[in-house]
Amino acid sequence: MTDRQQPEIVVTGIGLFAPGGANVDAAWKTVLEGTPAAAHDPTLEEAGLDVTVSCRTPEFDPSEEIGRRAARRLDRFVQLALLASREAIDRSGLDLPTGEDPEEFGDRVGIAFGCGIGGVITWEEQHASFIEKNKVSPFMIPKMLSNMAAGQVAIELGARGPNLTVNTACAASATAIHIARDLLASGTADAMLAGGTEASITALSTAGFAKMGALSKRKDETASRPFDADRDGFVMGEGAGMLVLERAEDARARGATPLAVLAGAGSSADAHHQTSPPEEGGGAVLAMQRALADAGMDRGDIDHINAHGTSTPLNDKSESIAIRRVFGDATDQVGVSSTKGVTGHTLGAAGGIEAVFTVLALRDGVIPPTANLEQLDDEIDIDVVHGEARQGEVRAALSNSFGFGGQNASLLFRKV
Repeated sequence: MTDRQQPEIVVTGIGLFAPGGANVDAAWKTVLEGTPAAAHDPTLEEAGLDVTVSCRTPEFDPSEEIGRRAARRLDRFVQLALLASREAIDRSGLDLPTGEDPEEFGDRVGIAFGCGIGGVITWEEQHASFIEKNKVSPFMIPKMLSNMAAGQVAIELGARGPNLTVNTACAASATAIHIARDLLASGTADAMLAGGTEASITALSTAGFAKMGALSKRKDETASRPFDADRDGFVMGEGAGMLVLERAEDARARGATPLAVLAGAGSSADAHHQTSPPEEGGGAVLAMQRALADAGMDRGDIDHINAHGTSTPLNDKSESIAIRRVFGDATDQVGVSSTKGVTGHTLGAAGGIEAVFTVLALRDGVIPPTANLEQLDDEIDIDVVHGEARQGEVRAALSNSFGFGGQNASLLFRKV
């Protein structure tokens, strides 16, 4: 905490295009029901991989949703970002004019997205074309660039404020939301569209994660099972999740109804290993502690944690230890869940998608269940909600996101 008074930052819009639902309402319903989105993936099986399950978004026709020309020029991760961003802006009620008048509101609207991998679908397609035909598309480079989602959304919305893309691997979206909050607090922007996107379910990327031993080899919808005694890895997911953030006074002045307050944010590095978390969760501890301190809140104020909870043996155990280290004797009063049991691991998009679910938990007074959790691991000493959603007031909640490279982010939301 600093002595300088920070303006209150609120969430005024949310958007999702995720495994389990093509919009906020559909995805939230799936999460509350604990229905896994994991399904057999023929493209992975045809590639001869042992891993044959993924969590894809609902099918859509890019030509219908974003136009034929744009569909040809935009990688799937950009397409998903556009769909989620449209919903978030629509729900927020923001009016974004697209003229050139420097006084227009669009000049004060920024975008901060997280993306871990970017246009890997394009990379693989174009590599194959180059090897087989010695040809590549003139759109190859812009389709591959991970910053293109933020750029393309800005083009569509006429948002000419700060525009940036963050890569802290699987913490990327949460880091982007943290940065967006700071840009609003500093007065650099008046509204920020923040979150992230990812679409990297390809044979090559899946093979890479599988070779690391990170992916589940189960063949059915129960493959993603965070905190379960029989978990054996995560399931590749894709999607996009977005928040519209504004200063509270600005939101109320235009008649918007805030959904939640982004009260605090914390980030840290493990400084430990490229891909494995420290057993005692040191970096995760720092991120959560810093989010609490940033919000000026006590551990006893938190009712819910949307855990990073990837379904890997190492991550889930380390995070559970970190949670108990932070919350101590208050741990048993905190309902923890991982929505990755439904969505799989959406990599760089996870922090944005799960931030939306955390806001919804506050709004609706409900903690979602952790799908596929049948037998809690004996080494997981926290209250993991499973079986069915838990009803009750949720005053404040953390959303955790941790990435390869040991990069951690924790966002703290509270009720308005």
